[in-house]
Amino acid sequence: MARTKQQSDEQSALSLKTITKSSIWDLQENDIFRMLESGVKDEEILENLRHYIDIIRGAFEIVEVKEEGAAAKKSYEKQGYKVSTIKMDDQHKTTWGLRKKPIMRVTDLSYENIRHISAAKLMEVLERNFGGGWDSLSQSIQDIILSGFDISTTTLPKDRLHKKGGMYEKKVDDGYEVLEIAKGNWVEAIFAKLKPEQEKPRMKFASEKPEGEGDEDDEDYEVEDNYNKPDDDDQELEDPDDDQITEENYSTMMDLGEEDPDDEAAQLEDYVDE
Repeated sequence: MARTKQQSDEQSALSLKTITKSSIWDLQENDIFRMLESGVKDEEILENLRHYIDIIRGAFEIVEVKEEGAAAKKSYEKQGYKVSTIKMDDQHKTTWGLRKKPIMRVTDLSYENIRHISAAKLMEVLERNFGGGWDSLSQSIQDIILSGFDISTTTLPKDRLHKKGGMYEKKVDDGYEVLEIAKGNWVEAIFAKLKPEQEKPRMKFASEKPEGEGDEDDEDYEVEDNYNKPDDDDQELEDPDDDQITEENYSTMMDLGEEDPDDEAAQLEDYVDE
């Protein structure tokens, strides 16, 4: 995926001190090596190197390449690692191999990386792991996906799913990616679109009331609860006959909405202690 100028500028400004378990997923191996090269010159970073290595490990596999020479480097590169030698100080240097962790299965999804993949990539992951549809996912995986994507599902006879002007067409026109799961003569369609970033609403405190209204009126301030209030157009549908099945009376719509450092990290830290 090509980077935008804004993304490039943001990544250029990143340092080991500013990376998080989420933002690390936006970076590539060369970005990490660049930050490490400059970071080892900072005494504060050196003192907390294990902490930064732990964050990097959230999104990257890290190996220490102990053997010197082009053959060893080439061996790791064949496995998909980017290999680079980092000069710790005038006497010490270390060679690391970095490889971005793949997101191949639903169990690879996390709250840290879910907003760093596209809807198309999510569909690939779901298709690779699916069998029974959206409901076959565990609640924890559903919650992770819903934290980053708007999800809708519908199940219809396969000859009616692509009806002109139907929900399928409307969702695709609205920018949703779709995954179809065959269930005999029926098809479950799962629609996904990345949620836009939103600012958290600012909470209004009593001190922000208009002038002239004192604390004695606090009991008059009530918040109307519309959470369970039905929409005006909500209607209870009767059980349809097979001949009367339509998207409106059948489709099920749901607008649903680290690992401990291993011995390698300790070995890398030995370079700092020496």
